[in-house]
Amino acid sequence: MQKQAVTLKRSLGLWQIVLLGVGYMTPMVVFDTFGIASEMTHGHVPTAYILALAAMLLTAVSYQKMIQVFPTAGSAYTYTQRTINCHLGFLIGWAALMDYLFLPMVNALIFKIYLSAFFPGVPSWMWIVGFVAFVTALNLRDINFTANFNMFLVFFQIAIIAMFVAIAVRALLHGMGTGEIISMKPFYSAGLDSSWLIAGATLMCFSYLGFDAVAMLSEETASPKKTIPKAIFLTALFGGILFTFASYFIQLVFPTVASFKDPESSSPEIAMKIGGTIVQMIFLAGGIAGTVSSGVSSHASVARLLYAMGRDNILPKNVFGYVHPKFRTPWINILLVGFISLTAMFFSLGMATSFINFGALIAFTFVHLSVIVHYVFRHKMHRSAKGFFSYVIMPLIGAAFIGVLWLNLERNSFLLGITWAVIGFAYLVYITKGFKVNPAVIDFSAQEEVQTQTL
Repeated sequence: MQKQAVTLKRSLGLWQIVLLGVGYMTPMVVFDTFGIASEMTHGHVPTAYILALAAMLLTAVSYQKMIQVFPTAGSAYTYTQRTINCHLGFLIGWAALMDYLFLPMVNALIFKIYLSAFFPGVPSWMWIVGFVAFVTALNLRDINFTANFNMFLVFFQIAIIAMFVAIAVRALLHGMGTGEIISMKPFYSAGLDSSWLIAGATLMCFSYLGFDAVAMLSEETASPKKTIPKAIFLTALFGGILFTFASYFIQLVFPTVASFKDPESSSPEIAMKIGGTIVQMIFLAGGIAGTVSSGVSSHASVARLLYAMGRDNILPKNVFGYVHPKFRTPWINILLVGFISLTAMFFSLGMATSFINFGALIAFTFVHLSVIVHYVFRHKMHRSAKGFFSYVIMPLIGAAFIGVLWLNLERNSFLLGITWAVIGFAYLVYITKGFKVNPAVIDFSAQEEVQTQTL
């Protein structure tokens, strides 16, 4: 009986959650993706980031609306389950699970790539095992310990970006790149084609993945209805400002991709050209810090999604709904995610990334649809001009932005995602005995009451 009373601990503050989301997005990724983004946009990366930010902010607003109704750890899974259909909710959760499960693997693979390049004599699998063990151990601890450690990693990355900007300003004043500190060229130039920006924005949108993951921390937040909506919006906005600001100065210093030998691996070249070996080593440290911070945040998020599905008895409750009595964290889920992450030894980076894109777009799409179903079809809150704009126009525009991303999704991402969805559908048929019974749905108001009593 005592075990059933143990719940997640409501202790996180607004900026702890925001920085967990920013850590998930990995600020240093702006340097890694700059070369290919500049090639796609023909030298207008900051504009692509702004367009992608617009899409993400619209999605963030839809998340805000749904969190006001369901301040729980299930995110898109919960919203779809409670507003549209419980079976469909399971499938959305299953698709989102793919996104969350594979991001820790992607971070393990990137960590391996970083370290193997500098220590080629060490077997690559050892870097994956070490990374997974470290991130798993961090997540097993109290969520506040995890959040505070992540804050340190995020601040370290921001410090490196600030250092780069300072060096870039000095280089521009000495005639490097465009030789200008203030210029509209990174945002607009004659002959700019909108298709370039759309292609770039599609790529940039995936730099923002993680702003939505903070919804998974709703049940570890003191005032989720107040804090989480702010945190989601601020995470996307802060990340967008950081990406746009950094890419603006990179674009001024490197106006074309002709500066790079390999646009797909631009970060080391950016560091070397602007500051030499020392700056390159600092960038490497920042890249590793970014990988760890994203690994910590993504690991924490997927463990909470599994917890929400286990607590609802969609997955076996005794396993996935378990919370450690001392640390108040979903221990079994955290260990399971760590074990799954070890399979990074058998995946390529491209294949793992393909899984992420499909799951993220599924989640974003159904968050927008959940807003329309809940506020319009169920509660008729669209009858005023304000309500129509908030609950019909905005989510439809957000869904349209996501639709553009669907059109640009890689074929491999789509095929892998469909395969995962088919497996999820088969499991759903099994647990519902051919849809003869509905998946269990928890009484969230009762759950909140229990959590308040246990604080």
